[in-house]
Amino acid sequence: MPRKLLVSSFLFVALTWAPALAADTLPRGRHKQVDALFSQWSSKTQPGCAVGISRDGVLDYARGYGMADLEHDAPVTPRSVFSIASISKQFTAFSIGMLAQEGKLSMDDDIRKYVPELPAYGKTITLAHLMHHTNGLREQGQLLSLAGWRGDDVSTEADVLWALSRQRGVNFEPGTEVLYGNAAYTLLALVVRRVSGQPLRAFADERIFKPLGMTDTRFREDHTELFSRRAWGYTSRDGGGWRLSDSHADHYGAGNLYSTIGDLLKWQQNLLDARVGGQALVALVRTSGRLNDGTETGYGGGLRLAGYRGLDMVSHDGMDGGYRTESLLFPAQRVAIVTLCNSGNIDAGELARKVADVYLGAHMKDEVPPAVKVAETELSALAGDYWSPLTDEVVRLEFKDGALRQVGVPKAFVPMGDGAFRPGESTHVWRFSGPRELSIRDFWPTTRPFIRVTAPKPTATALATFAGQYRSEEVDMTYTVRVVDGKLALRWPRRDEVVLDAIGDDHFVGSLGTVTFTRAASGGINGLTISNRRLRRFRAERLERAEAVRAASTAGN
Repeated sequence: MPRKLLVSSFLFVALTWAPALAADTLPRGRHKQVDALFSQWSSKTQPGCAVGISRDGVLDYARGYGMADLEHDAPVTPRSVFSIASISKQFTAFSIGMLAQEGKLSMDDDIRKYVPELPAYGKTITLAHLMHHTNGLREQGQLLSLAGWRGDDVSTEADVLWALSRQRGVNFEPGTEVLYGNAAYTLLALVVRRVSGQPLRAFADERIFKPLGMTDTRFREDHTELFSRRAWGYTSRDGGGWRLSDSHADHYGAGNLYSTIGDLLKWQQNLLDARVGGQALVALVRTSGRLNDGTETGYGGGLRLAGYRGLDMVSHDGMDGGYRTESLLFPAQRVAIVTLCNSGNIDAGELARKVADVYLGAHMKDEVPPAVKVAETELSALAGDYWSPLTDEVVRLEFKDGALRQVGVPKAFVPMGDGAFRPGESTHVWRFSGPRELSIRDFWPTTRPFIRVTAPKPTATALATFAGQYRSEEVDMTYTVRVVDGKLALRWPRRDEVVLDAIGDDHFVGSLGTVTFTRAASGGINGLTISNRRLRRFRAERLERAEAVRAASTAGN
């Protein structure tokens, strides 16, 4: 056994045999405190949540709040079935680990060994890169959106593979950064099928779910499939009321697993006692990936490994349509918490951590640095637009209601001294260095640098020089840029037009993220790039007039 895996196995054994939290050390009145946390969702007129807490595999509390099905007046219960969204990833990773354990693949294998349809990017992308989000692949949903898919369109594994196979580049060289994305786990699900001969749905059911008695858990491969006791996902409707909000993806691996709090608590216990898979495999998924320089990523096999308030914690969240989910496991205390919600307005992760505070608060410490006083003149001086030369993202800051805020984000920044701020009560750090530089460090260990944009914004006359048509062969799409009411707007077939706000230095921002226009040596505009957190410098070339006419004719514009 490799030394790293051996060390991880010893650590796993130590945690497995750590004494469970004694029943008499749990706080009295904890169930009433949990009910109070969810009280605003305990209604017959709105969706809600199911919460489950176990101690050393023994259920301590489970309850539903709100409605699973508003149309048929069905309440949420502990047996309600939810889409668990990205919590699904750990089961995909575990399946890959099982195949590695059997010698059918290696984590160091090139993904193109199993998916030769993918292009060669010049650097090998391994299965480990995919598992740990160090692969650099562009986000699958955003590629399909740029190809003309709408949010309610059906997407398949073949559609995702079509988009990925056309890409000419990646966000970064594999192993140099860590960036969470879904494409990697869709590919891992494909690897399971091609190596085992079984779809991931059948493989996981036979090898994981049935042995653990997870009878209400299965991957969904058809968006029209129905589930008994299903909790439908909802988002609020403008003007009041609710509307259904569910994924139309007919592929899985990154998400699309349905389950209950009871089944997920059984799985959490398996991450302690390794009844299925064995200690070495559980140690594998509970071991952090590393960058090429040795930096730990804080992400194992579909599991986040960051602690919480001084305690070791294994977790993952999920967000898909109207579903918001969170699973937390505290290995040393052997306490597991699962929160599954069916409203896009609910922060399941915050609720789960508040439940953890109730159960384990006596063992925790406060890790959030105290706020310091900063003059309003200093705060207002930091407002402005900042661009990242690493990722091509733009963040916009404003001074509003006496605090520094990110435009469009309700939580204010809390000053911590020495130019550092945190958004709300998070442990993320935004640090200003002088009047022009900003660095952002969130959950991931890759710090993103930003530079304040001070260049003047283009005049109304100059805006017209950006107008035209731009072509991307990577998604087989032509984009039209035009001037509308003194602003640029970007449109393409089947999608709503995106209005762009000018920042300066040929940078614009809109709902897509950052749109940066590029120039030839002559100074003329020759293309544009689109960048956001999970998609970096996606390029479209400007078309000459004759090409643009042909492209418009083909697209039917």
